[in-house]
Amino acid sequence: MRTFRCHCGNTLFFENTRCLSCGRELGYLPEQGLLSALEPLGNEAWLALSGDLFRQHYRKCANYVHEGVCNWMIPVETSHNWCPACRLNQTIPNLAEPNARLYWSRLEMAKRRLLYTLIQLGLPITPKLDDPEHGLAFAFLADSDSGLLNGSYPERIATGHHDGVITINLAEADDAHRETIRQQMMEPYRTLLGHFRHESGHYFWEQLLQGPSRSRFRELFGDERTPYPEALQRYYAKGAPPDWQSRYISAYASSHPWEDWAESWAHYLLIQDTLESAADAGIARFEGLNFAQRIQEWSTTSTVINALNRSMGLNDAWPFVLSPAAVEKLAFVESVIRRPATVAN
Repeated sequence: MRTFRCHCGNTLFFENTRCLSCGRELGYLPEQGLLSALEPLGNEAWLALSGDLFRQHYRKCANYVHEGVCNWMIPVETSHNWCPACRLNQTIPNLAEPNARLYWSRLEMAKRRLLYTLIQLGLPITPKLDDPEHGLAFAFLADSDSGLLNGSYPERIATGHHDGVITINLAEADDAHRETIRQQMMEPYRTLLGHFRHESGHYFWEQLLQGPSRSRFRELFGDERTPYPEALQRYYAKGAPPDWQSRYISAYASSHPWEDWAESWAHYLLIQDTLESAADAGIARFEGLNFAQRIQEWSTTSTVINALNRSMGLNDAWPFVLSPAAVEKLAFVESVIRRPATVAN
């Protein structure tokens, strides 16, 4: 994720809605991948002061205007009222409950960072509203005893993916709750953005790896036809194999080939996004590197990031090690992203 520049020259960040230097309101233009200063034109129309589309007129997404959880813009001629990110929402929290809007806002920030990377990589993102069979949707749900539930759903909400719908338990947006779960499950890393990246891996596995032949996937990750519930039950009962670090990118990746893929996918997106941020800050290279060069750059950059965290008295930001087997799986993820048609056939 790179930073942006206001019309006045001030540095802007992806989530900003107002420039602290000139006071102009800001809007993200998803079709250009650009955060722009805005000039009001009246009748809810705005002129974007940056970008390649000269004097393009926009409207704010309805969730920008009414809910304050979005900063994306849509062209004035668009027939609907939501931006491409908000059109993916299937269910939102009950906003009448305390903290619901705060947690929803955190989920939206993580979701938009995911979408930024997916768009940068050229991956197809179609709302389930437009394509019920293959489209993507998000459901932000709460446990029934939390007071944050919106609708009638089971008592406990599991974060996961099913049939194009990525469900996130709203409690994951509570930092204290998420840290408690992280420690209980003995995970070295658990973030909102990490959830979105991981679950998007399950969605894109279905979209990009369908077809009669998955031989290369099965060579690297194993046979996905292995019974999934039993595999997870075995993992939670016995843990990862002693040599998991030599074969997997995380302990959880050892539970089932689907989870190995989703974990590898999530780390691939993390590396892409973080390297772009580091390059924007002038401490790493990113543009024009091939896969092997990016992995080498990540090895150096992640070491620096972890050292900085330790200097601040914090845990390692990226507490993982890339074994040759894990790198080979990351390379396969890249091949799927770069040549999806070849892999799917």
